[in-house]
Amino acid sequence: MLAPQRQQRILDEIRRRGGVRVGDLVELLSVSDMTVRRDLEALARSGLVHKVHGGATAVVDHATDEPGFLAKSGRERAEKQAIAQAAAALVEPGTAVGLSAGTTTWALAHRLLDVADLTVVTNSIPVAEVFHAGGRPDQTVVLTGGVRTPSDALVGPVALGTLRTLHLDQLFLGVHGMDQERGLTTPNLMEAETNRALIDSARQLVVVADHTKWGVVGLSSFGSLAEVDVLVTDRRLPAEARRVLTELVGRLVVSDTEGNRKAGA
Repeated sequence: MLAPQRQQRILDEIRRRGGVRVGDLVELLSVSDMTVRRDLEALARSGLVHKVHGGATAVVDHATDEPGFLAKSGRERAEKQAIAQAAAALVEPGTAVGLSAGTTTWALAHRLLDVADLTVVTNSIPVAEVFHAGGRPDQTVVLTGGVRTPSDALVGPVALGTLRTLHLDQLFLGVHGMDQERGLTTPNLMEAETNRALIDSARQLVVVADHTKWGVVGLSSFGSLAEVDVLVTDRRLPAEARRVLTELVGRLVVSDTEGNRKAGA
């Protein structure tokens, strides 16, 4: 088992139980005490767990908690790669697409480097950097400008002013949480306003969200599930959530997470 896969297994176990001891993880994973401690240290540095004497505990999320980009990028890596692959298949050459801030849209940006003649509008600094590094002359990238959030989103009046003048074919939107009653949510009030402007600018709304986003409610709602044309998620989404989403969104796409795990994602 590779280190990222082992750390994901540890993180899943901590979230499920609320906390674990080093000895329990040694037995569960059949690795050394030192290996487990290194993995816990790596997870703690990313802000994903709290280290305590003899083990680690889960990070408790509140409605206003907003993890940084680095912390979020370490979560559900295989799921995000699978979602990105499935979402990229929805994009046609020559179209204008929006990508919101987030680590799933960042994974999608790497996949879109293979699509010709794209115009990409984003309020995400990491997403814009992906396309800049790609260097394709047939791809145009518009970075909205604005005030930077902990998740590296650009928000506020400057971003809103840019978005309200644009018209996109598709928007690929990452979310902090999604809930049957409260819809799409974020812990950042200004990001909620910016996400709403992104939604209003696009003819088609595609939400990209892994299974851990279901039932999470941030401080501010900015859209309903009924507004979502396509929702791309992963195979670990619970059956009840699938049933609800199938009824509420236009189309539910469940990506092949296992294929990406076997490919080393």
